[in-house]
Amino acid sequence: MRALVTGGGGFLGRYIVEQLQARGDQVRIFARGSYPELEQSGVEVHQGDLRDAAAVNSAVQGMDAVFHVAAVPGIWGPWSKYYEINTLGTRHVIAACLAQRVPRLVYTSSPSVVYDGHAHLNADESLPYPASYLCYYPHSKAIAEQEVLTANGQQGLLTVSLRPHLIWGPRDNHLIPRLVQRAQAGRLVRIGDGSNLISMSYVENAAAAHLQAHDALTTTQACAGQAYFINEPEPVRLWDWVNEILVLGNLPPVRRALPATAAWGLGLMCEAVYKTLGRESEPPMTRFLASQLSQSHTYSVARAQRDFGYAPQIDYAEAMRRLRPLVKTLTGDKKESDPDALKRPGR
Repeated sequence: MRALVTGGGGFLGRYIVEQLQARGDQVRIFARGSYPELEQSGVEVHQGDLRDAAAVNSAVQGMDAVFHVAAVPGIWGPWSKYYEINTLGTRHVIAACLAQRVPRLVYTSSPSVVYDGHAHLNADESLPYPASYLCYYPHSKAIAEQEVLTANGQQGLLTVSLRPHLIWGPRDNHLIPRLVQRAQAGRLVRIGDGSNLISMSYVENAAAAHLQAHDALTTTQACAGQAYFINEPEPVRLWDWVNEILVLGNLPPVRRALPATAAWGLGLMCEAVYKTLGRESEPPMTRFLASQLSQSHTYSVARAQRDFGYAPQIDYAEAMRRLRPLVKTLTGDKKESDPDALKRPGR
């Protein structure tokens, strides 16, 4: 198979690239940067921007499948940035797939596209899109997801959307580094009472889900035109998991706490100040961040298991062992962490 991975040099995208290569597929990536190490491994690299429709069309040409992973994440910034890259960029990918007669498109979405401001417990895909959003990232991704699913069946194109929740693992260049940095600076504060449950996606399992969904498009097609939550079947307590990561780097656990209502109020104030000043840098707190850190967000993967056999291959204990070198590198710690502390956080 000839497969294009947009954002193939990024965190999740590179794991998808590696898993495709491991099974013998020919891989091309579309990314803004250059990746000589990927080229040396046999990957064809197309440099470009999702906002450039012609560049996207060129990258898609000759492909049997497209994995559209590239996006701009974040909880702050102008609407134009998120809309142009996440929404219009996806529109360019869809148009290119249709123009080039690509038969299969797998889109990387997010559970935040259906986040309505309330806690979610074992929620499934019946959750509707909300009427409004607390930040621009999920809004731009929700529009894109709906357009991907609407494109299913057009000119022979089959599409599926995956919503991995809280992707983590080795080579993470966003979540884990920020967590460690804040802990080392003494700026890590628990939001809420610490009892909130979350679903999370170990990166290699999330990547495998993309291949599993793609392969189902070529066989049963049961997942065509559908969206799926992707995460480990068992949730964990968020702040127990955070403390376990800190243990890996021999850092102290989070001891300071802020009530959820206070964090929400602080977020509202920060948003108002930043908007007034026209600042594009991320505020220390927003309403979206306060709710994500204090509420439970867990999702059922029963539908993904049923329709395309989603089954995580890396269990929690092994995933934490694989994460340890990254945390130790970030902290500069060379001591061995306590193996007895590497237990699955309570439910």
